[in-house]
Amino acid sequence: MHSYPPPDSGNASLKTAVLVGAVIAMLAANVYLYTQVDMLKTEISKLRESIATEVTELRQNSSATSAGHRKSIDTLKSELAEARRAAAAAASNAKSEAEVHADKIAKELEAAQQRQAQQVASQFSEVKEATSTANAKIENVNGEVTTVKSQVASTKSELDKTISNLNKVTGDLGVQSGYIATNGKELAALKRLGERNIFEFNLAQSKVPQKVGDITMVLKKTDPKRNKYTIEVYADDKMTEKKDKNINEPIQFYVAKAGRQPYEIVVNEVKPKFIKGYLATPKDQIARN
Repeated sequence: MHSYPPPDSGNASLKTAVLVGAVIAMLAANVYLYTQVDMLKTEISKLRESIATEVTELRQNSSATSAGHRKSIDTLKSELAEARRAAAAAASNAKSEAEVHADKIAKELEAAQQRQAQQVASQFSEVKEATSTANAKIENVNGEVTTVKSQVASTKSELDKTISNLNKVTGDLGVQSGYIATNGKELAALKRLGERNIFEFNLAQSKVPQKVGDITMVLKKTDPKRNKYTIEVYADDKMTEKKDKNINEPIQFYVAKAGRQPYEIVVNEVKPKFIKGYLATPKDQIARN
């Protein structure tokens, strides 16, 4: 302890009063602080309890949530595994079905290829046979064509020779005729020349006129021993008698539309009451109005 000097009486009273006031103030402050501390302790205690309750609830909720999540995860894992097994099984089944289907298609394809090969072989055989037959026919045709060509050449040669042997004579009107034919061969050659229109006829004795070309004729009589005949010719609405004419003699008469070119009748064969021959008319004639 310190020792103080004896105070003065006036100063001592003032100091005492100040000290007492300070003590009272300190006590009041301590009481207030104590009250505040007590209130803080109470609030802290309540806060601790609240926090503890919330923590407990959070733990419970977290535990429940975790458990739910774990259950969900376990369920998903189980479902995933099942799905994988199902997928594997499905893939296996699909693969098996695909293999079966592929085998079926392969067999069908092989069968189709075999059928096609057989068909092609059959068609090839048919084509080969047809080709062989066609070749044989072509050879025959070629032979026939060669023969025909030879015959045509021979016929042409004969016709040319026959044409060169045709004669021009003077008709019964004193007009020189074109070429005349005395038989079938020469008549064919005359037709081939094409210089005149040729109309063949077989005329029997009759009272009814027979039309030949654009005229009509009536056979009046025949003399086979002398190869003579008599006919009536009707043209341009008039009749002309040709009496006692000889075989292969050109009988001439005029028709208006032929102008100055005469028509000619040549008889090549005389029989009892029958004659055979042809009528020759000009190619170019005047058209009638």
